Amino acid sequence: MFISSAFAQSAGAAADPMGGLSGLLPIIVMFVVLWFVMIRPQMKKAKEHQKMVSELAKGDEVVTQGGVLGRIVKVGDNFVTLEVSAGKDSKEGGAELHIQKHAIGAQVPKGTLKSL
Repeated sequence: MFISSAFAQSAGAAADPMGGLSGLLPIIVMFVVLWFVMIRPQMKKAKEHQKMVSELAKGDEVVTQGGVLGRIVKVGDNFVTLEVSAGKDSKEGGAELHIQKHAIGAQVPKGTLKSL
């Protein structure tokens, strides 16, 4: 008589018609918001940078991601050569740096080097 009888509980309410999807709905909504707020703009920016890098030509003035400003002298498959300082005489060439293409951060308007 110390042990009480155990009875099975009734189902109470019908099963969830959504099949448990309502528990995953907040996670799905958070992923969609994350996609449109963070991932999609980053992919768009990377695509624009890739287009800018592929269209580089001799004579363009650019800024590297390290902040070096220069004029493109030679364009290769993976590297570009930048002239970063003009010589004192027009006959004398300036200092040149070999930079990877993807390290170029932005293209600046022509004449920027002369205005500095």
